[in-house]
Amino acid sequence: MNLITPSSWEREPEPTGFRPGAGRRKIAGSVALAFLILLAAAAGSLAGLMLVYSVNLPQIAELEHYRPSTTTELYDIHGRSFGSFALQRRVVVGYSDFAPVLRQAVISTEDRDFESHWGVNLFRVAGAAWHDLVSKGRVQGASTLTMQLARNLFLSNERTTSRKLQEIFLSIQIEHAFTKQQIFTLYANQIYLGSGAYGFEAGAEYYFSKPASELTLPEAALLAGLPKGPVEFSPILNPERAFRRRNFVIDSMLEDGKITAAQAETARSAPLGLHIEAPPNSIAPWFVEEVRRELERRFGTEEVHAAGLKVYTTLDLDLEHAANQAVLNGLAAYERRHGWRGRLLNVIAGGVDMDSFRHPDWTIPPAPGTYLHALVTGILPYQVTAGIGSRQLLLSAQDWSWTGYRTAEEFLHIGDIIYVRITGQDSSGMLHGTLEEDTGVEGALFAMDNATGNVLALVGGRDFNLSQFDRATQAERQTGSSFKAYVYTAAVEDGLTPQDTILDHPISFGSWTPHNYDGKFKGRISLLEAFADSRNIPAIELASRVGIHKVIATAHAFGITGEIPPYLPIALGSAEVTLEQQTAAYSVFPNDGIRIAPRFIRRVVSADGVPLHEPAPQVSEVISQKTARTMMVFLQAVTSEGTGAALAALHHPLGGKTGTTNNFTDAWFMGFSPSVTTGVWAGYDDRESLGDRETGARVALPIWTDFMKAAIADAPNEAFPGEPPAPQPPEQRRTVALASRRQSALR
Repeated sequence: MNLITPSSWEREPEPTGFRPGAGRRKIAGSVALAFLILLAAAAGSLAGLMLVYSVNLPQIAELEHYRPSTTTELYDIHGRSFGSFALQRRVVVGYSDFAPVLRQAVISTEDRDFESHWGVNLFRVAGAAWHDLVSKGRVQGASTLTMQLARNLFLSNERTTSRKLQEIFLSIQIEHAFTKQQIFTLYANQIYLGSGAYGFEAGAEYYFSKPASELTLPEAALLAGLPKGPVEFSPILNPERAFRRRNFVIDSMLEDGKITAAQAETARSAPLGLHIEAPPNSIAPWFVEEVRRELERRFGTEEVHAAGLKVYTTLDLDLEHAANQAVLNGLAAYERRHGWRGRLLNVIAGGVDMDSFRHPDWTIPPAPGTYLHALVTGILPYQVTAGIGSRQLLLSAQDWSWTGYRTAEEFLHIGDIIYVRITGQDSSGMLHGTLEEDTGVEGALFAMDNATGNVLALVGGRDFNLSQFDRATQAERQTGSSFKAYVYTAAVEDGLTPQDTILDHPISFGSWTPHNYDGKFKGRISLLEAFADSRNIPAIELASRVGIHKVIATAHAFGITGEIPPYLPIALGSAEVTLEQQTAAYSVFPNDGIRIAPRFIRRVVSADGVPLHEPAPQVSEVISQKTARTMMVFLQAVTSEGTGAALAALHHPLGGKTGTTNNFTDAWFMGFSPSVTTGVWAGYDDRESLGDRETGARVALPIWTDFMKAAIADAPNEAFPGEPPAPQPPEQRRTVALASRRQSALR
């Protein structure tokens, strides 16, 4: 048997042209070629998509000069902000102005990989795409902070593939051009947080009345949860959802290791802690409107509401608060004098649901001293409960004792809308107040600095929320005896003096027989006495003597612009004038005959601090210094011994004139100190009578007095031109000395 050994093996002859592994290499080559073709196709498609969807994209370089719509701020003479104009309520701040806890809360909630991704988080995109696929709807978000910024700045909110691709392309470009801090800052200043607030600084100010740099952990978490749904998670509209959303943010921060378990537990149990900012322009609403009109005339509406101007006005916030309180207190005193009238509206009788009822003035925080309307929700014999928005108010029998009713059941009903003055709150948060009445009587106050024309305070009515009509600058009312200042000025220019005499006696002009307020006649008296006591007959005699045309010309020279008919009754104040014009006119007397027109704006600068407008005072000489100082004798006599003699108790150099019209429809007091001129008017819009003997001295003068106490508080030693400082009574000297020592100690 022949054995075949390995050495004797012989291979079978291979087919011609065949080499080992050639088939496998051919297959691999085909696969590689196909892959390259697919890759080229994908690259081409991607390039095509980029070309298609980026052809209309904005240039990212524009972001370097991006300036969002910002709020125009108004400042008073002490630099305090009190009003604003905005298309979008936004305050732009820098990266360091956002509290670290806020930055951490936003990143943990919206984009925890923000610091490491390049604008797009592929894992989130893939996860969202899979979620959308299996759920058969676009319900899962995958946007990074950068993508949200790109969408908010440049794109719409439509949910389409093309828009998403544009968003991705823009995000990549933004990440390439800007640092993470710059991107976060742009996002944090742009995002909408509900209730008209854009950006976290505006959100912090609105919801918590503090800057974003001072936010606590619970506050920061609440704001960080709002971008996902500003309405759905609104702490005002949906507080329970907002609470849960806030705690979700806190849990996310704990999961990311940004806070400790103890911090999270404390923050989760904290209340929402809202401290809603007062509505914009609620402090001095009529003043703000005057400023807005002036700015829009000069700069246009868009510039005023979107360019972030800084407007330095003439307002003094302290005096504005004093003016508001003086007007409201004075009108409340008037209402009480006339007893309870009971003209109450009832929401139930009007077919309105009590739970859904909201009064316009409930936007004002119910702080002590404020006057608000409340809805009666419960009545017991000696106790009334009422609602002011979400707050509860309690009234006891002593709070309505002035009405003359012993029990509430005698004159109130559930559903009544009552008017109250807030006096405080107890430890449980229950508000307390006194019952007042709002019959519709209105008041206005206008105060200006004599030396500059700066308007220091302006109150145009009782409640801006109920009526925006400005009774200080827009209403023309009969001036009553306050017009006599122009009659006497014309007489002084005609050569008469305070010591000259005139007959106060019965007189007739055809069918018109004027009379004095008291119905009596004093015979021959001095002009000084006639003016101080506001005698009508002497004023008519003087107007007749110098000529009514000269009296009217004098009034026009003082700045009264309306047409005045040339009839003698004009001398008693039948001409209709605005409070603003009358106040500016009276400032001529303490200014030695110089009129400085009222102004509301001192200067305007751009958002970058570039000066844009600085109106110069408008100054004109109206009467001579001699005439002005002679008239000061008349006007000071009113406040020392005449119809305004109650002012003598202030022990301060003052002058002025009361004014009351026929049938007591208008009550005025026009007056001044050496530094401030103030006018006060009170009456009904429909010219209803204020009531018998409700004169300027009784209605308007107390309001003027309360305000001027604040206006002269910092000027104890002032004097009118040409006069030495008035001596102070011992008690006032001691008070001033004590205040001086306290000030020295503070220094």
